[in-house]
Amino acid sequence: MSTSNGQPVVWIWRTPSGQAPRRFTVAGAERAQAFHRTLPGYQPTPLVPLRDLAAMLGLAALHVKDESGRFGQQAFKVLGGSFCLHRCMEENWDLREPGAPQPAAGCEPLPGAGVAGAAQPSRTVVTATDGNHGRGLAWSASRLGLGCVVYLPRGSAPERVEAIRALGAQAVVTDWNYDETVRFAGRQAERHGWVLVQDTSWEGYEQIPAWIMQGYTTMGLEIARQLDRPPTHIFLQAGVGAMAGALCGFFADCYAAARPVITIVEPHQASCLFQTARHDDGRLHRVDGELRTIMAGLACGEPCHLGWEQIRAHAGCFVSTPDAVAATGMRVLGNPAGADARIVSGESGAVTTGLVYAIMRDPALGDLRRQLRLDGQARVLCLSTEGDTDREQYRRIVWDGLY
Repeated sequence: MSTSNGQPVVWIWRTPSGQAPRRFTVAGAERAQAFHRTLPGYQPTPLVPLRDLAAMLGLAALHVKDESGRFGQQAFKVLGGSFCLHRCMEENWDLREPGAPQPAAGCEPLPGAGVAGAAQPSRTVVTATDGNHGRGLAWSASRLGLGCVVYLPRGSAPERVEAIRALGAQAVVTDWNYDETVRFAGRQAERHGWVLVQDTSWEGYEQIPAWIMQGYTTMGLEIARQLDRPPTHIFLQAGVGAMAGALCGFFADCYAAARPVITIVEPHQASCLFQTARHDDGRLHRVDGELRTIMAGLACGEPCHLGWEQIRAHAGCFVSTPDAVAATGMRVLGNPAGADARIVSGESGAVTTGLVYAIMRDPALGDLRRQLRLDGQARVLCLSTEGDTDREQYRRIVWDGLY
């Protein structure tokens, strides 16, 4: 344990097993990207070189993947939901009633889709979300003329709720935390005959989350093609670990023997992967309670087992951070050094950059810096997974200095 600005930063090391099913490969990412290229508005999101910040921190290079412009939905999550629905259609899953017309690509949603009291589509997809996955799924469902119901945990930001409703979906805030909301969404799917499209997995529920995770590898493929040289270090934020697991598997396949050091980053109040790695007893470990953190996208207490199998195989460092680290990252990215480009990053998106900044600037984190071998030869990759999806909170943090 050490401290950063008076707040604890905790880390552990474990030797990656190197053994995991090859679910998330370069070939699979090419298939996912080929689909995403068919969607209106697709283009690779920027991989931003922060040269002046890297020089300030004593790093050879620092790149940040900026997902704030992905399909106009401000987060990478739309990659997973859209690819999953595409694969469902390819496999002839019953997303629509027999004989129902299939909308053409780029179609408008059915009139009244997701609006109470209006004519409903023939089938409905349902999910639980902190905001970004639900928004991405609502966008994808609307293109296919599917109904969409999205449940959010208590305390969800009103702006995130309204963004989902604006896409024609029903959005309902529950009285529970994220994990209980996931279970409720599953019960509602069974009760109403809806299709559960959840971005986490459990025993008996693997195919849909696997397709969602494969959709995320489009982001990894873009990164690999945007970089001139492979990174030596990758920092991945994690909630349930679906995105982190998918990219761990992808980068292991992409870079083979030159695999980077991968660090998994979570908030203190929802560090289920950190706890699973710490116990290292072959079981998944959950975190219960309120899961109170500003990093809403990472406020998940139960690991995705498909994600963990990849993370266990390929990640070597696990870090649990206070909210202040994410807030610092938001301010660093929003107020760039020298001639670096500005990146508007939300709480969950900025935590990895905030952590790199803290490791390189805080003497109390010197042991972690040395263990990671973050020095003048290090080429670091971070992901800004979301933009300012809660603009009021963004201003409180970046303008007013909250946390």
